Amino acid sequence: MFRTLFLMLLLLAGLIAGPYISGNQGYVRIETAATVIEMSIVMLVVFFVVAMAVVYLLEWIFIKICRMSSGAYNWFSTRKHKKAKQETLEGLMRMSEGNYSKAEKLFSKNAKYADEPVLNLIKAAEAAQQNGDDLAANKYLIKATEIAGTNNLAVELARTRILLQQGKLPAARTAIDSLLELAPHNDEVLRLAIQIYKELNAYVALDRLLSDIGQRNFLTATEYADLEHFVDDGLQNERLQEDGQEGLLIWWENQPNRRRKSVYSRVGVIKRLIDSDDHQSAEQIALETLKKFEDEQLQGLFTQLTRLQVASDSKFVKVLTKRANKANVKYADDYARVLGYIYTRNNEYEKAKLQFELLLAHDECLPDDRIMALYVAEQTNDYILANRIREENLKQVNMEALPKTNEVFALPENIDNVKSI
Repeated sequence: MFRTLFLMLLLLAGLIAGPYISGNQGYVRIETAATVIEMSIVMLVVFFVVAMAVVYLLEWIFIKICRMSSGAYNWFSTRKHKKAKQETLEGLMRMSEGNYSKAEKLFSKNAKYADEPVLNLIKAAEAAQQNGDDLAANKYLIKATEIAGTNNLAVELARTRILLQQGKLPAARTAIDSLLELAPHNDEVLRLAIQIYKELNAYVALDRLLSDIGQRNFLTATEYADLEHFVDDGLQNERLQEDGQEGLLIWWENQPNRRRKSVYSRVGVIKRLIDSDDHQSAEQIALETLKKFEDEQLQGLFTQLTRLQVASDSKFVKVLTKRANKANVKYADDYARVLGYIYTRNNEYEKAKLQFELLLAHDECLPDDRIMALYVAEQTNDYILANRIREENLKQVNMEALPKTNEVFALPENIDNVKSI
């Protein structure tokens, strides 16, 4: 627009000035080696305007052609991107349907024009892996790594998941160890590390991971507790199998406070010591646990205490009796059960009978408790109690043998025909 206005103004100036200088035009002489060109000043101005117009015209035509080429390229490029986006979404649908071959084809074909080609290649690798083609999966991951460069956390996560799916646990372990160094606070990395370590029963690595991360948002309180219990059981089993109960005791003494304050961990150690016939060490840890924790925290402990073999005059039994006398009604049966079993093992049947009578008076009495109570009653020649226990046992057996008839039976459809017969 400006150039056209400039040419018009230049031409107008020549036309206006032309008549004034028509009587004294002068001339312009342009001479080369073989040619001489002479013209008036007015003609020079006209020639200059025409030349500028031609130059501007050629420039306009050239720009127009370039814009048409660029527009055509942009149109085709936009079309390819739209098509890639549509087929990528279709690939996700096919993958969710389980058609992994079609999904792989859609993801890989459109990776070049997709908004995120790395993600397309990752999904293509996952689809190929689900289809059982390990070679193709690795090929897609290599391409994704080349495109992603140093920012390849997503690619390495996908690679590690695929290694896990392929059952290549040692390679997956190496990959997740590297990822933990690269992104130690990434939730997906931590979740995948937990899964791999659990598959490998890598209890030490899991324990170190739990110590480093604490309870994170990606784990619920129940999941975190279950994971802690899994690690505790695994570590204790390893120590017991490799070093025996002595090794287990040494390991327990060197544990951090977070584990020594866990009733679950303490109960696990006591159980394994009893299994190893080391009742003395189990008694010491049980006594320490009784002193440090309240009744509501000891539910897992009472089950193991019924298996413990201790002397009736031991400090443990004294503490247990003292706690039983002060216990809430809710926990009195637990103490009665433990004391009843301990007294029975020590052949102190009268003391045991008192505890079992307390236990039999409540609904918390278990089948094993009634069997032990019957034995105690017979040893003390208390036939009345023995007969009552037998009746309770028989009643319980009959109750369990009865079919469950809580369902409402529907009347037959031909009830009218039945009545008429």
